[in-house]
Amino acid sequence: MVDTFICTVNPARVVFGRGTLGNVASEVTRLGCKRALVLATPFQKADAERLAAQLGELAAGVFAGAAMHTPVSVTEEAVAAFAGIGADCVVSYGGGSTIGLGKAIAWRNDTPQIVVATTYAGSEVTPILGETEGGLKTTRRDPRILPETVIYDPELTTGLPVAMSVASGLNAMAHAVEALYAQDRNPIASLQAVEGIRALKQALPRIVETPHDIEARSGALYGSWLCGTVLGSVGMALHHKLCHTLGGSFDLPHAETHAILLPHSAAYNAEAAATELAPVAELFGGSIGGGLYDFAASLNAPLALRDIGLAESDLDRAADLAVKNPYWNPRPIERDAIRALLQSAWQGTRP
Repeated sequence: MVDTFICTVNPARVVFGRGTLGNVASEVTRLGCKRALVLATPFQKADAERLAAQLGELAAGVFAGAAMHTPVSVTEEAVAAFAGIGADCVVSYGGGSTIGLGKAIAWRNDTPQIVVATTYAGSEVTPILGETEGGLKTTRRDPRILPETVIYDPELTTGLPVAMSVASGLNAMAHAVEALYAQDRNPIASLQAVEGIRALKQALPRIVETPHDIEARSGALYGSWLCGTVLGSVGMALHHKLCHTLGGSFDLPHAETHAILLPHSAAYNAEAAATELAPVAELFGGSIGGGLYDFAASLNAPLALRDIGLAESDLDRAADLAVKNPYWNPRPIERDAIRALLQSAWQGTRP
């Protein structure tokens, strides 16, 4: 029997396959645009410049200042650059930081966005924007934030370092795990979530073993697309609240924070959402928290918050922040229980 549900499918155009980077120019013109501002992080500036050269007259310029957690100060600089060169769309080349900047620009001026995804972040297919200002990260959801076109070219991910591939892939899995027990879950999102997790579970060990395996890279990109899609279609819960708290207030790296917290947040909700999590628990040997931890360990993923820059003295404040304005969660959010979860994640203890 299927319960009552409401399902909203976001209107996203996805161009998937090897060599699809060559489609950027046609996607710009398809949107009726003529002057694209190409966005990137400083690390991917050279890639963005090559893409701009390929676009020729369709490229208005390059802004390579995207930063983690989408600082409002960087967005204001990018918006000024966009206006100054008379751009009429953005092409975001990269992962979550660059995609976030493109979304932040679009939120302010409603410009069309094309994303060339080079990691497994998944945010490219969501209408969600997280911005950081004054040490706090806030999120909003709006149709204007959703990119119009996403290009997935697996060839662009073969050079993604293994450590980042793993952390990014576990980050994507976290979206799908939370989608399964979301308050507004629906059958389509749940099917996508399980399939996305399955694809990443198969692909990530192969990437660790053979980083340039194009089939594994394609599988991981496919999985991340599905996981990102459910992130954009249903609400998130405790896990994402914790990650937003630690990222926005303590400046921890986004993907690694997701990777470390996922086994602990899943274990926290394992009993309250046992039925919803059963298909994934089965994928990981029957124990959702312990299974996810063991999987991450097998990939040499980061396992402890202390290893990515969080001090033990920060845990009390992190717990206090995490229980303020909490997201809906299948298990009640209790301060002492959250503090214990964070302690376990800080130490890297198997849940």
